[in-house]
Amino acid sequence: MIRKLLFPLYILLITCSIQAQQENVPIDHDVYSFLKEMCVKRIIANVHDDNPSMSRAEVEKHLKEVASKQDQLSKTEKGLLKKYEEEFYDEKEDSTNTFQMFKSDNDNSSHLSDLFSDKIKYIYAYQNDDANAYLNILGRGIYGTEISPKVPNTELFDIGFRFRGTILNNLGYDISVIKGATEGNHNFAAILDPRMKFNFQYYQTSEVVNSYDFAEGYLRYYMEPSENMNIALELGREKMKFGYGYGDKLVLSGNGPVLNFIKLDFNYGIISFSSWQAATVGENMPNRIDDYTKFIATNKLKLSFKNLFDIGMGGSVIYSGRGLDLAYANPLQFIKFTEQAEQDMDNCTIWYDFQTHFIKNLELQGTLFLDDDMFSTLKDLSNIENRSGYQLGMFWYSAFSISDLSLILEYTRIRPYTYSYDNPKNTYTAFGQILGSQIGPNSDEILLRANYNVSPSIRLNCDYQFIRHGDDIYDAKGNLIFNAGGDAFVPIRPTDSREIVFLSGERINTNILTLDLKYEPIRKVFFDLVFAKIWKKDVIKDILNITSYSYLQLMFEI
Repeated sequence: MIRKLLFPLYILLITCSIQAQQENVPIDHDVYSFLKEMCVKRIIANVHDDNPSMSRAEVEKHLKEVASKQDQLSKTEKGLLKKYEEEFYDEKEDSTNTFQMFKSDNDNSSHLSDLFSDKIKYIYAYQNDDANAYLNILGRGIYGTEISPKVPNTELFDIGFRFRGTILNNLGYDISVIKGATEGNHNFAAILDPRMKFNFQYYQTSEVVNSYDFAEGYLRYYMEPSENMNIALELGREKMKFGYGYGDKLVLSGNGPVLNFIKLDFNYGIISFSSWQAATVGENMPNRIDDYTKFIATNKLKLSFKNLFDIGMGGSVIYSGRGLDLAYANPLQFIKFTEQAEQDMDNCTIWYDFQTHFIKNLELQGTLFLDDDMFSTLKDLSNIENRSGYQLGMFWYSAFSISDLSLILEYTRIRPYTYSYDNPKNTYTAFGQILGSQIGPNSDEILLRANYNVSPSIRLNCDYQFIRHGDDIYDAKGNLIFNAGGDAFVPIRPTDSREIVFLSGERINTNILTLDLKYEPIRKVFFDLVFAKIWKKDVIKDILNITSYSYLQLMFEI
């Protein structure tokens, strides 16, 4: 009986294509920027940046495609390609390009002098035909100073590890743990590393030292049952982004707490489908007995037409007050209709997006985000029930015929009350942070971004943001006297007018200039020098506040 049950699984395993490393590349790895630029340049096909996470095997596949067109690359692009080939072509590891501190049965170097070389580095590495494992130590230090107004200097230090690998060619795994501490201004530390805003450990005032920790881990199973078809199933906890957006994404920006999820990705021909169920924390309540968990169910279908465009439709629902709802666990459904059948008690969103690929070096994309069912009021821009947002962007690579230069222009507009909900436990938030765009409701933003790869080891970034926001108005006693829909945690009240004008309320205009120099002197040792200046003006009160800060960050991975 057992043999009969296991036989179909055995047949599936042996008929799947043999794959390389199936663990994911961390979503903030700089290889994503390189592959995106190669995609806009039309060196490689779509990098699905609406669902951007890639396995090491997929990255390697893209790099091989880039390598086949080296005659179209600039000198710097060729240098970046070589750097990433050495990092992601695991089958080519040997003593000439890889160092590991503790020796195993492989050909990697173990000479300590190579610790300061340009070789790939591991504390330990193990490979055979059935399984492999890689262990790295991760470290970071940040020294920051707020220039105006002056506050005490702030330092962050952390250390941890990442242990990853692949078993039987198809099962990828990853676990990482980071432990750190800060000294100096508590609030300024959250500017240097925004993750502090939703780190529970960091807000425990009972501790003498302001410490923090981050932990992620997952299992990912990947298979290719037939030609041009692949399926990935992942269970775990890691940073996720979802939806389009060159700046913050309207759907899932990745700027909130790390999600715990189970995720299914299916690709066949022009069809891509993603479905995931996630759990995250609610708001941090003064009384721990009031803390709660909220759930997010998301489905998206996308059609991709090579060298033309992608067009997609997705939906999500946020609910709480009960465990995992099987009504939303089914990936083959239209979430909004299911939510209505469940007595319309949860927070549902729908979005439509597109991205073009038919012009070399130029990409256009956009997203229309509807918070709840907005079709009946979409044309009425003053209706209080019109909770919606849209985002339009342009990516121009080799701008003005300058190799290695990319320019981005993006406009985001979010209507009042978007991301809020009648039930405060079902807002589009987690631990006080909006899951989508951080400009929040009743806001718009113009983003201008320039990136320039000076060399394979030096990258310059410059961002300019102009943000307008209509804030709620309170009296001297803290009572809300005008609800402008500018706070995701303040929903529509029965007493509020049924009409609302975009950007009404207390107008706040913000200009932000950010300069960033990244330098990698040797492999996996990074210096990041950042300067930012912020002009924030209360237009109604005619008050201008100017702040500026800078920091130097050192990161290493061995």
